[in-house]
Amino acid sequence: MTRVKRSVHYMLLILIALLMMAPLLLGIWASLLPTTDIVAGHFASLNISLTNYVNAIKTTPVVLYMWNSLVMSTLIMLGQFVFCTLAAYAFAFLQFRFKNGLFFAFLITMMLPFEAQIIPNFQTVRALGWLDSYPGLTIPFFTSAFGVFMLRQAFLQVPNELKEYSDLIGLGRLQFLWRIVLPYSRSTLITFGLYTFLTHWNQYLWPLITTFSDAHRPTQVGLKQLQAEDTFSNWGVIMATAILVLLPTLLILIVGQRYFRKGLNAGGVKG
Repeated sequence: MTRVKRSVHYMLLILIALLMMAPLLLGIWASLLPTTDIVAGHFASLNISLTNYVNAIKTTPVVLYMWNSLVMSTLIMLGQFVFCTLAAYAFAFLQFRFKNGLFFAFLITMMLPFEAQIIPNFQTVRALGWLDSYPGLTIPFFTSAFGVFMLRQAFLQVPNELKEYSDLIGLGRLQFLWRIVLPYSRSTLITFGLYTFLTHWNQYLWPLITTFSDAHRPTQVGLKQLQAEDTFSNWGVIMATAILVLLPTLLILIVGQRYFRKGLNAGGVKG
């Protein structure tokens, strides 16, 4: 009876997985079909090829869009690594006045919707002359209240014995952070990095209002821009472009999935 229940359980999981993956699989299949078959609804056609992908790379700036997204997401990820790590270390290990009050103020900012921050951030970026540039796309996101909270929770898991040992051998604060705290919290750091990268790879609203040319336009805004051009009628190219943009995120999820649960649990975030 147990074996039957287990078989039914796995069959249900496979069915649910197929239902959830159906839109993605349909999009991949459509990207291999000619536009005429897509418009006519002939999705059962076997007239498949990689022509749409070749045309997408040749006729659209999708490679430039992906490069812009890569630069933007990587810079933000590195910036948050530096600033969130230092802030989390201070809240976890240092003693100073108003420590708990300042940390509480950090947490309060998580309740502030991003839309409420757009106008002051936009005015600041415009005053600095950073519109349609990488600094304008990245620097406003170099810190994160969620990142500080997540890393602080992970740092608090470091045994006191390690802190006492570092004091005994004369390690400074930054040495203790670099040589003990960061290696001990590696899973959480990887999870935080992947989460930050994926979040900003898929960012749309901020790049939409701060970029005006393909030189700095990331993928999500670039795909929307293609709808206003002649390629909008070529659904095969549009689907191929969307799949190309999706591939990096799928690769990151596949490679890093084993770190997500481990890192979230270590960071005090239950999923």
